Amino acid sequence: MTPISHWLWFHVAVVALMLAEFGLHRLFPDPHRKAVWATVLWTVAALALAAILLPLYGHAHATEYVASWAIEEALSVDNLFVFLLLFKTFTIPEDRQPKVLFWGVAGAIVMRGAFIAGGLSLLARFHWVEYVFGALLLAAAVKLLKPEDDSEGNEVSQPTWLRWLTRVHPVSPRTDTFSARETVGGKLVWMPTTLLLALIAVELTDVVFALDSIPAVLSITRIPFIAYTSNIMAVMGLRSLYVLLAAMLKSLRFMHYGLAALLAFAAVKMLAVHWIEIGPLASLGVIAVVLAITVGTSVAFRQKQA
Repeated sequence: MTPISHWLWFHVAVVALMLAEFGLHRLFPDPHRKAVWATVLWTVAALALAAILLPLYGHAHATEYVASWAIEEALSVDNLFVFLLLFKTFTIPEDRQPKVLFWGVAGAIVMRGAFIAGGLSLLARFHWVEYVFGALLLAAAVKLLKPEDDSEGNEVSQPTWLRWLTRVHPVSPRTDTFSARETVGGKLVWMPTTLLLALIAVELTDVVFALDSIPAVLSITRIPFIAYTSNIMAVMGLRSLYVLLAAMLKSLRFMHYGLAALLAFAAVKMLAVHWIEIGPLASLGVIAVVLAITVGTSVAFRQKQA
């Protein structure tokens, strides 16, 4: 049984790493450079933890930690593409997205711990969600292939889903806070904001992806401390990886086609989960190939234009 002190020191280390990541803001005003160094920070920290676990748990369990962390890191890449879709759907400005990701990751830490404690029996009850989410991802992939009609200088119109939801309960279009008190019908009422709805969507996304990642990790190790720490170290690096991915999407002309392909791939994985088993290494290989093709094509197109 893992001593309580190990759990305490791990969370103290995570908090210290989060403070160190926050300190990178002062060193690197450019968010892209900061994201690169933050990604390096969490990767080095994850490998350093493996070295710490080696004398405490032995070679076999330290290897289990590295394998679990690598699989979780590969599976988490899918989350990043869905985050891009969610922020686009909820029209969350780029400068507000880190706030959602921060609290989203904090909620993911709590939920991943609960899922690991509950085991596979808890996750088995939610498998039907995979089909619903897979269908939504497939529809989103098709929508990304359609050209957008964005007029610079014009305000973004309120999405249809938000207008429908407002009829059920008032929703503030603000994206600077999670809740607001606004006047409706002459009365001051509390209402959620689109930023809060985006956060809820991010949390639900993590729940759905946990249906794949937690069983994959528990198939490698049944030691709760190993499973939990490998999950958390992989999830903590998602914010910086997201910034890098978003920058690629904005600067590369054909990147949205790659995003559509990867969303379709994630949808097929969920819809065909009982007929086709796609392992994490195969998923990582598909992601790498799609990104290589779209990035290479975009770079070649920019060089040709230049």
